[in-house]
Amino acid sequence: MKHGAGLDRGNLSVFIVVFSILLFVVFMYNEDVKSIAEFPFTWPNRAQEIENPVQETPINNRDDRSSSPLLVDAETEMVTEKAETSSKDEDEVELPPEECDLFKGEWVFDNSTHPWYKEEECEFLTEQVTCLRNGRKDSQFQNWKWKPRDCSLPKAFDFVFCLIRFKGRLLLEKLRGKRLMFVGDSLNRNQWESMVCLVQSVVPRGRKSLTKSGSLNVFSIQDYNATVEFYWAPFLVESNSDDPRMHSILNRIIMPESISKHAVNWKDVDYLVFNTYIWWMNTFTMKVLRGSFDEGSTEYDEVERPVAYGRVLSTWSKWADENINPNRTMVFFSSMSPIHIKSLDWNNPNGIKCALETAPVLNMTTPLDVGTDWLLFRLAVNVTESMKVPVFLVNITALSEYRKDAHTSVYTIRQGKLLTQEQKSDPENFADCIHWCLPGLPDIWNEFIYTRIISRT
Repeated sequence: MKHGAGLDRGNLSVFIVVFSILLFVVFMYNEDVKSIAEFPFTWPNRAQEIENPVQETPINNRDDRSSSPLLVDAETEMVTEKAETSSKDEDEVELPPEECDLFKGEWVFDNSTHPWYKEEECEFLTEQVTCLRNGRKDSQFQNWKWKPRDCSLPKAFDFVFCLIRFKGRLLLEKLRGKRLMFVGDSLNRNQWESMVCLVQSVVPRGRKSLTKSGSLNVFSIQDYNATVEFYWAPFLVESNSDDPRMHSILNRIIMPESISKHAVNWKDVDYLVFNTYIWWMNTFTMKVLRGSFDEGSTEYDEVERPVAYGRVLSTWSKWADENINPNRTMVFFSSMSPIHIKSLDWNNPNGIKCALETAPVLNMTTPLDVGTDWLLFRLAVNVTESMKVPVFLVNITALSEYRKDAHTSVYTIRQGKLLTQEQKSDPENFADCIHWCLPGLPDIWNEFIYTRIISRT
């Protein structure tokens, strides 16, 4: 019996020694990992990327990083770091050459990096765009990235989590003490929601807020004294559709030379993103008011759409040239967001508008004709190129025409309410093939704006 007890004590001693060694090894390993994560590497060049699509993981089986205490702590730490640490982020981000055309390229499936955020992780998304929550079963529309032909959009490697991610904190550093405002119609609101989701992920709870007052929505980031805003002005100039809640008006009337009532809200904003298009497309002519709304005028003239559009852009450009200081404010103008209402446009005789479309048009050798008014596009190009104030045209039109799969379709709201099952079963009458699901295509549009901001400041 004594001999057996001696063996037990010997085994116990060996176990204690081995366990102590293991603790030491684990400690040193963690220190090594920490030092590697802090080392300022530069991500490899584009030739080293793997472009082959990988098998998509069902959303229910993906790691929910939002529930990880490590992620929450890391994000909180990143937000509270001082501005000087942003130079490290800049070293890690590859910027495209100034001369590269970002808008010529192709759609590439990539579910390892896209989407940049998950629908359920962004509390600020509205029901209009939360397609998965609203019943959409496929999610691959979120996994397509835009690959420019001759360069690459900025990408950065996160050494903490070993993945490529959107550098929201880098953008926030550029926005520190500044205002970024989207001005225009519901497509610009669509893009504004996307931008809010892209930056809010690195801001801890309690340090961000959203307020809505009339035509202005303001997302505030307290630690950066920054805002990302949306201002409702579907025609940029005064119209009878300027009420942000009661604007479903078929008889749309504009005052093409009157912009000051709206523009007073844009003055001294640091980054302005304008658009106006979809509200022009229900008729071939536009009603132009004789007199003013304040005077109670009701008579109007019918003006050809391109003529009226040109007058509005002339008014807008004149205001910008006279009121914007280019040393302070960077100006963007987003081109036309396309619609997909005729499945024959992409050779699908059995389709019903954009409903049930689950993949982009991948044959990009031939331009699509989905009804975009390219005359208005050319007017926008000519006006922005002729202005004294530099304007960056965000040319989303052609690349977005191939994204028939990315619309909200029947997974959205109408008149403030989610579509019923009966309405969902009638896509011919109820599918929304104008607006876009989020996460989704507008995130790509914001990558262009993100690129410009971090490249020029």
